[in-house]
Amino acid sequence: MHKLPPMRRRRGGTFAALAAFFTVATMFLGIGGASALSMPSAPAAAAQAATQAGIQVTDASGKKFAVATDTTFAPFEFRDGSGELVGIDMDLLRAIAKQEGFEVDIKSLGFDAALQALQSNQVAGVIAGMSITDERKKIFDFSEPYFDSGVQMAVGKNDSDIKSYADLKGKTVTAKRGSEGETFANSIKDQYGFTVKALADSATMYDDVKAGNSVAVFDDYPVLAYGVSQNNGLKIVTEKEQGSSYGFAVNKGQNQDLLAAFNDGLATLKANGEYDKILDKYLAKSEVTEQGGFFQLVKDSFPALMKGLWLTIVATVLSLAIALVLGILFGFFKVSESKILRGIATTYVAIFRGTPLLVQAFFFYFGLPQMTGQPIDVLTAGVLTLSLNAGAYMTEIVRGGIQSVDPGQLEASRSLGLGYVTSMRRVVVPQAIKIMTPSFINQFVITLKDTSLLAVIGFAELTYQGQQIYASNFRTGETLLIVAALYFIVITILTQLSNVLDRKFNK
Repeated sequence: MHKLPPMRRRRGGTFAALAAFFTVATMFLGIGGASALSMPSAPAAAAQAATQAGIQVTDASGKKFAVATDTTFAPFEFRDGSGELVGIDMDLLRAIAKQEGFEVDIKSLGFDAALQALQSNQVAGVIAGMSITDERKKIFDFSEPYFDSGVQMAVGKNDSDIKSYADLKGKTVTAKRGSEGETFANSIKDQYGFTVKALADSATMYDDVKAGNSVAVFDDYPVLAYGVSQNNGLKIVTEKEQGSSYGFAVNKGQNQDLLAAFNDGLATLKANGEYDKILDKYLAKSEVTEQGGFFQLVKDSFPALMKGLWLTIVATVLSLAIALVLGILFGFFKVSESKILRGIATTYVAIFRGTPLLVQAFFFYFGLPQMTGQPIDVLTAGVLTLSLNAGAYMTEIVRGGIQSVDPGQLEASRSLGLGYVTSMRRVVVPQAIKIMTPSFINQFVITLKDTSLLAVIGFAELTYQGQQIYASNFRTGETLLIVAALYFIVITILTQLSNVLDRKFNK
């Protein structure tokens, strides 16, 4: 089905940069990572195998487990109009938890982030349309399969030229990066003479076909069928190709009580008919859903977007407050007469200006907990990332502002008998503030927009909420237009407020 083994994904620049960042951080922190336990992974005999390996399997009843999932993989996990996380995976997990007497705290992170969260022990398990493969079994223990998938091809609903694989010669098709759709498309591309372009999610792929950049899309058949039923602008033109099975995953040798409870609950749901009811709820629809107009979309999306906007503002305010303190502190360090203080400030700025913000977010949310054994919640990791990153730039703003003041000002005040600190406080800094203010306002705006990057670690800010909305209704362009308008309004208000304060205090 869905995505290839985790070690095959993100082999590009992000992982390379992340590995380099981990190496640097380890040199500074002197902390080593933990390795996963290894044991047989036959799901049906998980408890017995764990016992033979000396791992005690306890009852999951009464416990609470954090479980990670994807963010946009309808009909397995997506958000409905009220913002509730629903879908086949979500309904199954909640029904099994209720049946077996344990609680779940579902973390909507995205597939890559979910796997990293599991490997860093941020969560106990992952359910995200995850295919059971031999390569993955080396890293995870899987439950009994709960769904058998497959791959189909779809084209634009008004396309009458592409009816089979043979019609793809010389064309470009798209598939989800790391998915079975991509694997299948690559397996037949030489035979039929087409090119495969990998994209991040289903909604993006469907938009690529509708825009004419690709002529067809390969995707998991239930996901594709659900998208067509939601009027995603495509039509299916091939029969289902056989795929693999989906499973619930835990780390090797860990959380065997949760794995055993999932298997027991799944068997019970299949026996009493609840399993079939959950599948029919999302897969039995054949009619195409009619979508409302733009203003209806605004109305339906408003609650979720306001929640995301609030979290965006909270993260921005907290990050800017911390960054301002860091910027002033390290800014004075950089103009200090002490080589040690200048060295500390220079190192701080070099690290956080010299590494991408996304790498820093992954490090603080996944890498640091794995190295220290202490989990960090997503808001803390997000604020830590933004504040340290923005603080590095503010350090340079403070340094530049102070050094832009004529050196003669400091010399004149010192010649009048004022000490260095007093001269800086009463003469240099007041003049430097006027120089620094426009740059500070610019950095405030940049930090607010940078909160959108935290969506990759599951922080439910404004961009994340927008992704959730168009993942279920496939109205990408309209949804992003609403999100962009909200950013524009907030940034305009922030800029105007900052300018008023600038004029008031820097007359």
